[in-house]
Amino acid sequence: MRILLWYRNDLRLHDHEALHRAIGQKPSVIVPLYCFDPRQWWSTAFGFRKTGAFRTQFLLESVADLRTGWQRLQSDLVVRQGQPEEIIPQLVKQFDIDAVYYHEEVASEERAVERALRKSLDSRVAVKTFWTHTLYHPGDLPFAISALPELFTTFRKDVEKSSSVQPALPAPTAVPPLPDIEPGALPTLAELGVEPVPVDSRAVLTFAGGETAGLARLDEYIWKQDCLRTYKETRNGMKGANDSTKFSPWLALGCLSPRVIAESVQHYESQRVRNDSTYWLIFELLWRDYFRFIAKKHGNRIFQRTGLQRTEIPWVEDPVLFDAWRNGQTGYPLIDANMRELAATGFMSNRGRQNVASFLTKNLGIDWRMGAEWFESLLLDYDVASNWGNWVYAAGVGNDARGFRYFNITKQARDYDLKGDYVRHWLPELAQVPGDLVHEPWKLSTEQQQRYGVKLGVDYPLPIVDLFQSAARNEEIYNRAFKQPAQAQANRGKPDRSRSDRRKPYRSGS
Repeated sequence: MRILLWYRNDLRLHDHEALHRAIGQKPSVIVPLYCFDPRQWWSTAFGFRKTGAFRTQFLLESVADLRTGWQRLQSDLVVRQGQPEEIIPQLVKQFDIDAVYYHEEVASEERAVERALRKSLDSRVAVKTFWTHTLYHPGDLPFAISALPELFTTFRKDVEKSSSVQPALPAPTAVPPLPDIEPGALPTLAELGVEPVPVDSRAVLTFAGGETAGLARLDEYIWKQDCLRTYKETRNGMKGANDSTKFSPWLALGCLSPRVIAESVQHYESQRVRNDSTYWLIFELLWRDYFRFIAKKHGNRIFQRTGLQRTEIPWVEDPVLFDAWRNGQTGYPLIDANMRELAATGFMSNRGRQNVASFLTKNLGIDWRMGAEWFESLLLDYDVASNWGNWVYAAGVGNDARGFRYFNITKQARDYDLKGDYVRHWLPELAQVPGDLVHEPWKLSTEQQQRYGVKLGVDYPLPIVDLFQSAARNEEIYNRAFKQPAQAQANRGKPDRSRSDRRKPYRSGS
């Protein structure tokens, strides 16, 4: 038997079910393959590059590390540039492949590629798919995906009560040989049409792609630095490298298995301490699982303007306000610092993401999908289900939509950046403003502005909206939309055809 193993967002050797099952078939040949699909670098519906420089660099490093892992096993990773549904049938024919193994995805573009691949393969070629990326396997949930609870708390309680996590699978120590094939070179950033971004010394952490780096970060955070002990207390920090785990970039590309993280937590609990912090890390992995299962249950609805609630909120598309938001020029230091960190490094803390999403949707009233696509382009740790699931949730049209909820940005700033160190770190024009004065610079007198070296409206912008008036205005709009049951019922089940309402299969000519 000869098997082709198609890698996607599962760039590892450890806990890799498709690889494990393939080896279990005792094949004469395994051809591991990664395709750099040019559609990954096309444009989003709102015109942003789907995969920006940060994630592209991280991806290249991850594929290179995976190749090194295969070479240690006396094999190699085959690398090609092109569409998998064209490349894989060619390799299948060339090397007389009997079966293609891969881990399935949940979103429309990825599933469209899977369907195209199946259609292009000879019917005699077996296709076997597997599930990765989540802590819990869907088959071990206490309900079918179609019956997945719409409230996370219900999901969590049911899963914790009735389900168990399968053991992580070991990395192989030997693999079948590779046939006589040209492995192929990794593309450069330039070949992928991406301009390199210089490393910013202010970055919270240097993220190196790959399984090796992911496992090293796991060991560093949990064991060497002993940070898991206080994770729940520090996780909302925005400036420290070890405030939170920072596992997400490796999880997103599958360089790190959530089951291996969970086993590390269990081992830590038995060797050092079991407390709220150790539980809370598993709790966060459960949120990640939940969004993936929600994406599988609801399909394209997580990309639609009306969201899972199918609510007709009249979101606006204001390019001036949006550019102020994405460029960190809103006049609200906490928002601006986070958005500039994202633009400079491809990363932002979870606390920061919640605040900037709240500001875009609840204060500016801007179409939440614009924010989701901007994050898709820039984030190192972009994961389709987590990103879009979180954004539809933040916009109030996702799961657990309990009325209009928004963040008081200045209170959040004082709660999570009490002395203003994070804000000053990313906003040099406010570097001399002392203490928590930095969180409300619009209150500085002319004399204070001169003393602290900042002229409002020149060096740093005045607020683009009033925080509370804008929230009140958008709350009225939101509440009116939810008070139209007849219209909502009439629209239920109808396709939503406004621009960017669906994450369509890859668009040509973008």
